Amino acid sequence: MTELRAFRAELLDFTGDPGENPDSAHVRHRPDGLLLVADGRIVECGPAARLLPQLSPEVPVEYFPDRLLMPGFVDAHIHYPQTDIIASYGSDLLDWLQTYTYPAERAFADPAHAHELAGVFIEELLRHGTTTALVMASVHPQSVDALFTAAAGQRLRLVAGKLLMDRHVPEDLCDPADAGYADSLALIRRWHGHGRFHYAITPRFAPTSTEGQLDVCGRLARLDDSLFIHSHVAESQRELEWVAGLFPWARSYLDVYDRFGLLRRRAVYAHCLHLDAADRTRMCESGASVAFCPGSNLFLGSGLLDLPACAAGHLALGTDVGGGTSFSLLHTLAEGYKVARLAGHTLAPLRGFYLATLGGARALDLDAHIGSFEPGREADFVVLDPGATQLLTRRTARAVSLAERLFALMMLGDDRAIARVYVLGECVHAIG
Repeated sequence: MTELRAFRAELLDFTGDPGENPDSAHVRHRPDGLLLVADGRIVECGPAARLLPQLSPEVPVEYFPDRLLMPGFVDAHIHYPQTDIIASYGSDLLDWLQTYTYPAERAFADPAHAHELAGVFIEELLRHGTTTALVMASVHPQSVDALFTAAAGQRLRLVAGKLLMDRHVPEDLCDPADAGYADSLALIRRWHGHGRFHYAITPRFAPTSTEGQLDVCGRLARLDDSLFIHSHVAESQRELEWVAGLFPWARSYLDVYDRFGLLRRRAVYAHCLHLDAADRTRMCESGASVAFCPGSNLFLGSGLLDLPACAAGHLALGTDVGGGTSFSLLHTLAEGYKVARLAGHTLAPLRGFYLATLGGARALDLDAHIGSFEPGREADFVVLDPGATQLLTRRTARAVSLAERLFALMMLGDDRAIARVYVLGECVHAIG
């Protein structure tokens, strides 16, 4: 017989994008709520006063007074091979790749290194409340095997793929188009759709792929429309100029991918800082998603995303470690707010937490499985502690609304505010 379990706390999830409206009907807030879980899935969610009397006395109830329980965070763009180079002193994107990234990725030719770092990476995700991530591995197939193997131990829902690069990188990181196709196909057969895993066709970015390799990516994409596509676009001005010289036939950087059939549902492009109106319209029409990576954009000085221009399409958050300087989506939200203000806009706290949960799930086309407390969804959730630090305790004690408390959490919170993390209803991380 399936064991029913109950979790009592302040509950928050979303049914849609609340935008800048704190009173949006898309905000589902229960100051004293009860989450019922069985077989790793949500059974019901509602007010504790209504659901508690219906429970059998044998049902265990975990009670978290003064805590906020939300769906697990979704990181829509992150590089696990860059874990060890996080916070490396850098200049702009292209110099940073040459100085730090390529040397770090070279080490993944060693399967033992890949397995060791994959374990560290998964631990860091969970410690920061991330229960689903879209991950770039290295060019080495064993880097993908190591990552999925580490994630299997925690039963995470994960999307990942090996990098495809066949020019403008060190020779030992080059991956000829035919070899990249064969390796990717083998990885797809080994991992895609197995358990909670999905495979992403992963050209690093257009400048490091020949037209032949991009054609291979398109061929892989046509094999199965449930496969993901994951890459970068329009991150820096120098990069745009480089792409224009390499692909003179393309209308824009984004158009390069489009010509090879790489804009569609389940295609996620990091950054998208320097797109024009035609590009943004095409992104929206295609069903592709934008991964907003404010931490790395600020760190590398790449530019500021125009958030209102992305409003019509799918938008998610990415930490972009190691260009990003934290695994924390709370920290990423703080950086996102600053980016918005510098660009003359804003990022309301409720919308921020929507992007970190249901928004991320929708951008990855996984909202039928994760991102909310709808019955039948997988029971991945986090318990946030608004009193995790002395400063947070003092600030949140003076908050007069849910939005104000969330804003304090996103500006002052870090991994210490992640009191517990649950995957499929089982605790996989706890403080104290």
